[in-house]
Amino acid sequence: MSTEPFWRNKRLGEMSPEEWEALCDGCGKCCLVKLEDEDTGIIHYTDVACALLDAEKCRCIDYSNRQKRVSDCVTLTPDNIDRVKQWMPSSCAYRLLADGKPLPQWHYLECGDRGAVHRLGKSVLGRCVNETGIEIDDLPGHIVRWPR
Repeated sequence: MSTEPFWRNKRLGEMSPEEWEALCDGCGKCCLVKLEDEDTGIIHYTDVACALLDAEKCRCIDYSNRQKRVSDCVTLTPDNIDRVKQWMPSSCAYRLLADGKPLPQWHYLECGDRGAVHRLGKSVLGRCVNETGIEIDDLPGHIVRWPR
């Protein structure tokens, strides 16, 4: 039996549901509205968050029912990560591990501190607005660079 942590010695498809969920660092970036340039395919992040994101806690307020309430919410799985990872932030543990890269040192699984993601400015904490009341035509005016 390996003494290495699970995220270093298991493939994504080998992880238990608990291990899979533990990969999330709680940054909230995946809950930001993204726009794809039809000509280039480039994904642009906005500072507009899903209506279900509690921006003060960087958590979904109805995680277990999110797909029923938000039709385009995607549940990441080992089977779909390769298809959707371009929509995930470059710091996302799921994306990094799918690409064979290590977790960043500030990730709580590495440093043991769940608050590091927020203190180091790696999350949406204090940086986004709720999509409620934002018109779709106004989204291009909300494009930001910081989630990258």
